Amino acid sequence: MEKRRTVAEITDKLERGEGVVITADELCNRVRSGEDIGFEDVDVVTSATCGVMSGTFAVLSFKVAEREEFERASKVLLNGVPAFVGPCPNERLGIVDVMVYGTSHRDNRYGGGHLFRDLVSHEEIEVVVETIDGRRIETTTTLKEIPFAKLCSTRNAFRNYHAFVNPRDSEVASIFSVSKFEGAFKELSFSGCGELNPLEKDPFMETIGIGTKILMNGAVGFVIGEGTRSSPEKPNLMGIADMHGMLPEYLGGFRTSAGPEIWTSWAVPIPVLNEHVLENAKKLDEEIKLEVLDVHNRLPVGEITYADVWRDFSVRYDRSDCIECEECQVESLCPTDAFDAEAKEVNEDLCCNCGACVHLCKGGAFSCNLGVVSLGEKEIPVTLRQSDRRRASKLAEMLKKKILDGVFTLSEPVSNLDA
Repeated sequence: MEKRRTVAEITDKLERGEGVVITADELCNRVRSGEDIGFEDVDVVTSATCGVMSGTFAVLSFKVAEREEFERASKVLLNGVPAFVGPCPNERLGIVDVMVYGTSHRDNRYGGGHLFRDLVSHEEIEVVVETIDGRRIETTTTLKEIPFAKLCSTRNAFRNYHAFVNPRDSEVASIFSVSKFEGAFKELSFSGCGELNPLEKDPFMETIGIGTKILMNGAVGFVIGEGTRSSPEKPNLMGIADMHGMLPEYLGGFRTSAGPEIWTSWAVPIPVLNEHVLENAKKLDEEIKLEVLDVHNRLPVGEITYADVWRDFSVRYDRSDCIECEECQVESLCPTDAFDAEAKEVNEDLCCNCGACVHLCKGGAFSCNLGVVSLGEKEIPVTLRQSDRRRASKLAEMLKKKILDGVFTLSEPVSNLDA
């Protein structure tokens, strides 16, 4: 008979200081080393993912003028990023309600993801309101002055992401590359944190449901349902969290050759309710398939595993190898603007370990084993990772500590999701 326990029983153990919480990293490394982890050995596994997640938006409501100063806004810009006005016509109160997509952008270098990070960093934001009667109101605001600021998702934390190649001879601009995607089969990019990913730890959503408490960019949030394009084979999640509690190092803008994207982070606790949950949580990168798609038509051209691409989680920089190019390709194409060529410094808070710099730097000042993938007789180098495994590990560790310290309590889903 399968052993079982409830969320309430796990919570009781945690309150008594007897509960065992380990990160997905710790669990998988112990399994990989040959250790036999049983049902009695762990109560909660903390999982996480961090990477480009286009289906992310913010809902903001804040004051821009005094009462009766204008009737209605027709357009709102935040640091030049367009915001969608509505749905509540609060403008006679001097308040605007807006929605901002993470992929909306001011130009090719600044978009919604950059704006959200600036807000969470408590930077001052320029606000422009155009009214229906042709007036223009200019002001500034900060997150502290925005009482309602929620980050939401239409689809985040896919269980199974993809890798992409360009089989054609000509290069192509794509959201899956930072410079134009080279062909034919000259490079591969991919997304997903493999064995750390929440829906890889709980693929049948036995513990994750509507109302599951999570960390989104370090702030407490909740799963509110399945995301768009979710399917039994490729599930993903909708979620919501208050931006006031978020940490800037876990979200931001990510520039691609097809325009700005947004990267964001989730951490989800997986209570080990039965032996089946534990067995799924123990799955390693080697067991998790990664489908390789044609970047043009999104049709499969092959299949690998996450073990083929996750070999080295951190990018390293040796300034002594810098050859001081007249135009630094790393500085101009780094998707998070993490490198300052003049100072020869990497901003660790901005760097998402994507690895683009490894192939862009002519002097070889950046290093990381990104891996080479075999597809039939082709050997294809990995040139871009749109997920940050190191940062996901850090977030899973944060969630573990919060659970053990009693500042994050497990929640029972109010409804299951269709797996």
